[in-house]
Amino acid sequence: MRIISGYYKGRKISALPHKDTRPTTDKVRENIFNILGHIEGDVLDLFAGTGALGIEALSRGAGGCIFIDGAKDAIGVLKKNTEGIEEPVEIYRNDYRRALKALSKREKSFDLIFLDPPYDKNIVSFALSEIKKLGLLKTGGRIVVEAGKNETFKNPGFDNVREVVYGTVKVNILKNIEEKSS
Repeated sequence: MRIISGYYKGRKISALPHKDTRPTTDKVRENIFNILGHIEGDVLDLFAGTGALGIEALSRGAGGCIFIDGAKDAIGVLKKNTEGIEEPVEIYRNDYRRALKALSKREKSFDLIFLDPPYDKNIVSFALSEIKKLGLLKTGGRIVVEAGKNETFKNPGFDNVREVVYGTVKVNILKNIEEKSS
């Protein structure tokens, strides 16, 4: 895997050594970023895995990225894959529920959130609800949800701007159009 475009174009991304993690393919990643267009602001890569989505966002103009994953081996790969990245990068090993609460306590909010949890585990609805409740997405901010093509989830208070299916993968682009509650 490589970064597709931008400042870090061509940069190699190491994969995780087990079959439980399925990195976003180059084709799907390229299509996601074609839909998103120009990237700026702060990014959260939740369930980061290799970090390919967050690093691609940094390559295309994001100001900084927080990477979160619960797996120890993912954190090692994330650290390797982000070596030499010039933009601010934070990497945390944490359960996504605790991580979202910790980000809220730090009064963090994001312009772009990548949400790519294990498929068909009923995680997406809860994560979206928490992101909304905790005010982690700025007004006008976007969430990219990657899920199994038959997976359904609740979308609490976000506009579903686009849904595209690539084989067994469904990508939804959501937008926060409401003011963040204080």
